[in-house]
Amino acid sequence: KPFGSPVQEAVLSIKRTAALLELRLAELLRPYGVTPTQYNVLRILRGAGADGLPRCEVQGRLVAPVADTTRLLDRLEKMGLVLRARDTEDRRVVTSRITPRGLALLDKVAAPLKQLEENEVGQLSDTRLRTLISILDEVRRLTPCHRG
Repeated sequence: KPFGSPVQEAVLSIKRTAALLELRLAELLRPYGVTPTQYNVLRILRGAGADGLPRCEVQGRLVAPVADTTRLLDRLEKMGLVLRARDTEDRRVVTSRITPRGLALLDKVAAPLKQLEENEVGQLSDTRLRTLISILDEVRRLTPCHRG
């Protein structure tokens, strides 16, 4: 059946593409023992540097929000990929930092991930990629609950 409108077709196309990319990422990460969300947290914490981030900051930077960021960080800590410590000045704040083991995992994943990205969207010209990025940025800006 045809779509009800071009808007409906565009929304479904975005969702299907995102789901496909997420599935391929999950397949790539499975041998490394992490999920796409866990991988996202590790990248966030690598970007935070030695200072690390409190849970609420990690949660706010996730590509897709999760219901329980604390439990997600618990799992990463048990895996030895993240360290957490209470702030000495405000005991309510727990800061998470990536461990050397977490950094090593990101290094191992880098080349296969780059290849996956090249295979998935790297065949588009730079001009078309810039157009795609611009359009998706605009869609996010127009979304009432814009997260960045």
